[in-house]
Amino acid sequence: MQLKDKVVIVTGAATHIGQAYAVRLAQEGAKVVACDILDCGTTAEMVMETGGEVLPLITDVTKEEDTIEMARKTVERFGRIDCIVNNAGIFDGLTARPMMDVDMAEWDKVYEVNVKGMFLCCRAVFPYMKAQGGGKIINVGSGIWLQGSPGIPHYVSSKAAVMGLTRTLAKELGQFNINVNTLAPGGTDSGAKIGRGDDAPVAPSRAGRSIPRIETPEDLTGTMVFLASEDSNFITGQMITINGGDALH
Repeated sequence: MQLKDKVVIVTGAATHIGQAYAVRLAQEGAKVVACDILDCGTTAEMVMETGGEVLPLITDVTKEEDTIEMARKTVERFGRIDCIVNNAGIFDGLTARPMMDVDMAEWDKVYEVNVKGMFLCCRAVFPYMKAQGGGKIINVGSGIWLQGSPGIPHYVSSKAAVMGLTRTLAKELGQFNINVNTLAPGGTDSGAKIGRGDDAPVAPSRAGRSIPRIETPEDLTGTMVFLASEDSNFITGQMITINGGDALH
């Protein structure tokens, strides 16, 4: 097991890809803190079925006090924070619209969760990682910004911002032995969906994917484990894109 006794926080862990991350981490021996604005009870049960230890928390990543409490409770329960997987984000439930029809309140909410929330989580765990001599931060981005996707400019640009945040924090936190990287999935069959009405702009075709099959959450978890493990100790500020050779970067 690559992560035996490591303590890993996963945000957005109640459903979809975040749930898959939490379960795989437990299978690799990690103690998992499963956080979400939704109840993580099902994820906790799945982790315990692997024999793993889990702490489920209700956490709104857009509230600084919630992220601080998330970090505090993690250390209170498990004694340290070895890694955080910043997976929480808004995608499921968005509707693709022409540029002039994008709701600006929705724009602000996407950025509040996908960018500000990620930053707050990084800031919450930093003091503990610094004090213990290091840690791993994995920011979950998306390969979608490499080619663009009409109709969801707020989501696409927020995921580009994730990479800017990763590079900036990698430069600042490397002196404390903290690695910061982006894991960027492609279009993944996870249950999360974007609605498309009759007036939605046409999205790019997936016909150019080099590996011609549907991407699943299980395609992502191995890279996530690698970035959380000691095998990636000299990798920071990078984006690893997992998309079957869709957008080549």
